Amino acid sequence: MAGRVAGKVAFITGAARGQGRSHAVRLAQEGADIIGIDVCKQLDDVPFPLSTPEDLAETVSLVEKEGRRMLATQADVRDFDAMKAAVDSGVEELGRLDIIVANAGIGTDGSTLAEMTEKIWRDMIDVNLMGVWLTAKAGIPHIVEGGRGGSIVLTSSVGGLKAYPHTGHYVAAKHGVVGVMRTLAVELAQHSIRVNTVHPTQVNTPMVMNDATFKMFRPDLENPTKEDFAPLSQLAHMLPVPWVEPEDISNAVLFLASDEARYITGLTMPVDAGSMLK
Repeated sequence: MAGRVAGKVAFITGAARGQGRSHAVRLAQEGADIIGIDVCKQLDDVPFPLSTPEDLAETVSLVEKEGRRMLATQADVRDFDAMKAAVDSGVEELGRLDIIVANAGIGTDGSTLAEMTEKIWRDMIDVNLMGVWLTAKAGIPHIVEGGRGGSIVLTSSVGGLKAYPHTGHYVAAKHGVVGVMRTLAVELAQHSIRVNTVHPTQVNTPMVMNDATFKMFRPDLENPTKEDFAPLSQLAHMLPVPWVEPEDISNAVLFLASDEARYITGLTMPVDAGSMLK
């Protein structure tokens, strides 16, 4: 079915690469224009390279190749004023807002909660939880004003549904995202705005595919590689795959954003290769 979000406008955070880029391109393929933001700089304590302005420009190019428009801004999800300005400007130019995809997030550290520094905890909560709330807060007034209803998709994680060691700050933030989703689903139902979460397992993006992740899973090796990481990652899944692709998450986001999911709200949707069955 083509044109599943035709004529709609989506606001996507973390749009420069990885899942965010994939979401932007997938929604554009189905007819949406995009308002996208990304921090496009390195943040303290994040142990892998983050996106660049060139990455964000490449996402714009990919969306335009699909025949759609994308307005891109370098902004931090912790900065509400910057996000609001980006959304307000985008809506003024594109004419509406129908979809919010709060995708931006970070991964840091590998400490137990008892050993973790306060700064690493706060940074994680600020980006992965408060940033999600601020993303929704920036966009909701425009969807309400449109009077057509809409869809909000918040990126959580399988770590938002169960616990893992050495990532307690991430697990706490992603569980919190579920609380934000459920509350927004109740508060916004009167406006026909649906709110759901997606819960990816390991995804083939730079946030997962980096030396810090490989070392966390394979501390027995001096310089572990992606190939060393793969069998350990596969143990987390029922299906015989070590990870999923960004497009697999994007297809779930597209479904939840489309009218095919018009009566689905308050849902936690795993895209996890069976990880929740482990």
